[in-house]
Amino acid sequence: MDRDIDRSGWAVAAVAKPRWKRILDVVLIVLAFPVLLPLMMLIGLLIRIVSAGPILFKQERIGYLGERFLCYKFRTMHVNSDTGVHQGYLNQLMNSDAPMIKMDSSGDPRIIRFGRLLRSSGLDELPQLINILRGEMSLVGPRPCVSYEYEKYLPWQRERFNTVPGLTGLWQVSGKNKTTFTEMIQLDIRYARSKTLWMDLKIILMTIPTLLIQVWETRVKNKSAGRAASSKVIMSNQSEDECCLQKATLIQVVSAATDTEHRRKLGIQ
Repeated sequence: MDRDIDRSGWAVAAVAKPRWKRILDVVLIVLAFPVLLPLMMLIGLLIRIVSAGPILFKQERIGYLGERFLCYKFRTMHVNSDTGVHQGYLNQLMNSDAPMIKMDSSGDPRIIRFGRLLRSSGLDELPQLINILRGEMSLVGPRPCVSYEYEKYLPWQRERFNTVPGLTGLWQVSGKNKTTFTEMIQLDIRYARSKTLWMDLKIILMTIPTLLIQVWETRVKNKSAGRAASSKVIMSNQSEDECCLQKATLIQVVSAATDTEHRRKLGIQ
């Protein structure tokens, strides 16, 4: 269906969901199910072992044409973690040209053990296959945003909702954490306007190597941060040792001077 764009840039005509997209989603999920089901069970068991609380995290997200739905993810944070921190960080990203780096890339105490690995590898989003089977999401599409993010969108930015949100997408395989918020929106709109079966297949094939690169980059950053922390500890210990040595030397000098003074008074050579 052709779309009419009003002066604000918002697509006023609803865009029909391509039938091929739904068929592709269901076929690929059925084919991958024998591998994905044991993997999801293993992840669920791991979360149960390392952290008390539910295995799944449920959150309201905004999808096709602004419709709200309940999105599923594996829980990677401690129960009742403060979400206000993320909201403030997201507002900062939306109003700047800073790259969209995740908060946990520099350490986040809210993340459970192994949570950063699940997030960097995208495995935490596997339960969204439920949303895909329910027709609320697709394998490929824009990232489903949270409600407080949607409320701050400009009219032209909401064109990204003219297609079903996805598990992966054009933005996710085009730099993701190295792009700005505006660049993400532009990539999403580009996909919404020109999506094809070939484009979806290409994005799906690009997703796995992209995730492997993300995991590798996260590992390198963690090692660099660990080395930096170790260097600080070593420098701190060296400073403490030097301080102790200076104190010991001063004590020896004072003791020697005191002993000499006592000897002089007693007439001892």
